[in-house]
Amino acid sequence: AILGAGESGVGAAILAKKLGYEIWVSDSGTIKENFKEELEKHQISFEENKHTKQKIFEASEVIKSPGIPDHIDLIKELNQKGIPVISEIEFAARHTNATIVAITGSNGKTTTTNLSYHLLKTGGLNVGIAGNVGFSFARQVASASYDYYVLELSSFQLDGIRAFKPDVAILLNITPDHLDRYDYKMENYVASKFRIIKNQNENDFFIFNGNDGNMKEFLKHQSLKMKKSAVKKVFFKEGKLKVDDNHSFDMSDCSLKGKHNMFNATCAIRVALHLGIDDVKIQEGLSTFVNDPHRLESVAMIDGIEYINDSKATNVDAAFYALDAMEKGVIWIAGGTDKGNDYEPLMPLVKEKVNAIICLGLDNSKIIEAFSSVIKILEETSSAKEAVEVATSYAEEGEVVLLSPACASFDLFKNYMDRGDQFKKEVHELKNKGKVEPE
Repeated sequence: AILGAGESGVGAAILAKKLGYEIWVSDSGTIKENFKEELEKHQISFEENKHTKQKIFEASEVIKSPGIPDHIDLIKELNQKGIPVISEIEFAARHTNATIVAITGSNGKTTTTNLSYHLLKTGGLNVGIAGNVGFSFARQVASASYDYYVLELSSFQLDGIRAFKPDVAILLNITPDHLDRYDYKMENYVASKFRIIKNQNENDFFIFNGNDGNMKEFLKHQSLKMKKSAVKKVFFKEGKLKVDDNHSFDMSDCSLKGKHNMFNATCAIRVALHLGIDDVKIQEGLSTFVNDPHRLESVAMIDGIEYINDSKATNVDAAFYALDAMEKGVIWIAGGTDKGNDYEPLMPLVKEKVNAIICLGLDNSKIIEAFSSVIKILEETSSAKEAVEVATSYAEEGEVVLLSPACASFDLFKNYMDRGDQFKKEVHELKNKGKVEPE
């Protein structure tokens, strides 16, 4: 039985069908039309808007969508009955002999996954990308034949693994996130992230953040068999990134900016070196890499003012990295749905770099309270159009207008992508008609 009919569940169903399993797909909500059509095309039985427990309990094994928490009654009952509940990642990994690079962390997963994939592909390897990016792992195992996979994995996906063992694992950082899924205990969330190395042995490779306090504390109590590479310091100077004594790369043409991205790049390069990619191909990959949108994405230069879309920065840590990466004065567009944010870590960067804060949200009181003592210009706006216009009115030549909200987007936008797209649209309109002053 497969619980959840999104990309993960439908991908698992397609793979299971190909392998000859008898399958039942059950979703407690409404299944999107495109996924419904796929299930019908593959002649896979399904139900929506309910879970028929009697039918589900007939299964010898259950594949669970990562969005379904372990504490709901259905999952508890399956566990009581001794019916194994696994993730789509666990299921797919059983049916491929490919070398697997798995990447997790609270921030930077997608960038590091995309870059690792790009470096391996540029290096000539037959490589696929899956997990939280692109198509599901199971769908790709069913429809493609790759020698290597680069997987972005969330803690939710890792919670459902049993025997899954990546050949290379990367753990970028661990900061508080999704604690509602982990009984509001940080140690539970940390343990979930470390499941990525649960089954690694002496033939495998583990790259991790050697300065992360949560990792240091966890690793004190572990005896690890695999080869390890702790990234403790990023050696980046005058556009050159030194990975070790024998490998240095020019980052001047790379789209990635900021210390945090130099850390992410160091991890990705170590993967490529470990898998035998030579320096020339790695350099080529670094120079041609284009990151996903909404991640420190340079949108336009208008009258000497740079506009940067970092809408993916939905928490304080991500906004910290963005501000830290700025080398010019900043007009900072921030705000949205607050996640119980503590803005204190941003204070030194705000004092040093920010000349004005443009709030973009329905309730901006917390941001105003946090920064009104150090920033004279604090304006409230309620649309991307208004935010861009007001930010532009305060920006001067040589400065940056940075959208890096530190908050979720759901008060005014569908999601962070909608927020970033609206920001970009308004910037492009501004570019087309020339700089304007708001009334």
